[in-house]
Amino acid sequence: MALEWEQVIVHSEDPVALGQWWAEALGWVVVHSSDEEFEIRPAPDRLPGLDFVRLDESKKAKSRLHLDFRPDDQDAEVARLVAHGAQRVDIGQGDQPWVVLADPEGNEFCVLGPRRQ
Repeated sequence: MALEWEQVIVHSEDPVALGQWWAEALGWVVVHSSDEEFEIRPAPDRLPGLDFVRLDESKKAKSRLHLDFRPDDQDAEVARLVAHGAQRVDIGQGDQPWVVLADPEGNEFCVLGPRRQ
């Protein structure tokens, strides 16, 4: 049996707004949009994607699953994402080489530092 990773589902109070925020943050394209669902991918035919699906309740606790991103320049990328509306958050990570941010609905994600050689 073979499995292909299709997408990550993100429950959202406003899937269109949050999905559009992520599409702009990542430079991805929209492949589906409705009031209940908003799907983005790196390119129309490239997987995996992110699929934002309406859930009419607020996030209540630390996310059990989050995304990690490794940019060329961590400081510049953190500054860009914060200017785009991300918030720095403390989830108890302490002093680490990554930065924890949250999207407009409070979903945490990490901006990693340079790869170890």
